[in-house]
Amino acid sequence: MTTETLERTGTSPAMNYEAIQAFLFAEARALDDRDWDTWLTFYHADCPFWMPAWDDYDTLTEDPQNEMSLMYYPNKQGIEDRVFRIKTDRSSATSLPEPRTCHYLSGIEVLSRQGTEIKLRFNWHTLSFRYGKTDQHWGTSFYMIDASGPKPLIIDKKVVLKNDLIHHVIDVYHI
Repeated sequence: MTTETLERTGTSPAMNYEAIQAFLFAEARALDDRDWDTWLTFYHADCPFWMPAWDDYDTLTEDPQNEMSLMYYPNKQGIEDRVFRIKTDRSSATSLPEPRTCHYLSGIEVLSRQGTEIKLRFNWHTLSFRYGKTDQHWGTSFYMIDASGPKPLIIDKKVVLKNDLIHHVIDVYHI
C-alpha cells in the first residue's frame, strides 16, 4: 500500500484501521496468488519470522535460538531463501504441485501504537487443496508494522499454529 493509496482513501501514512486491514488482506492475497515477489515486499530486511512450537506441557516455546520452533527465519534473508526454494523446486519440503490456498483473517486488533509502529494481533484460518484433499490450518498472528515509509513493512512476525498436529510439512503459504 503506497502513500498515494493511503492519501486517496483518506488515511494518513500512520495507518487507520481500514488501511491496516487492507494491508493484511493484501499480504494474504499475495500468498493465495503465489505472488512471491509481491509477498516479499511486505517485509523489512530485519524482520524475524517465527512460529514457535508447543512443548510437552502445552506451552509455547519462548526462545527460537535455544528451543524448538516449527519455523524460524531471523530476518528477511531467510524468508527470501525459502521463497527461492519454493520458486526453483530446490527443497525437499516443497509441495509439488503447490497447494491452492485461501486465507481468512478475523479478529484484527490493534494492540498498541508507538509513533509509526503498530502492534497487531489477528486470527487466521487457511484452507489448502492438493491431490484432491483439503487441509486446514488455523492460529493467531502477532505483527509489528512500521508505517513510517512510503509502504508499511512488517518488522516482526510471530505465528501461533493452533492445530499443530499436522500430517505433512507446513510451509509459509499454509499460515
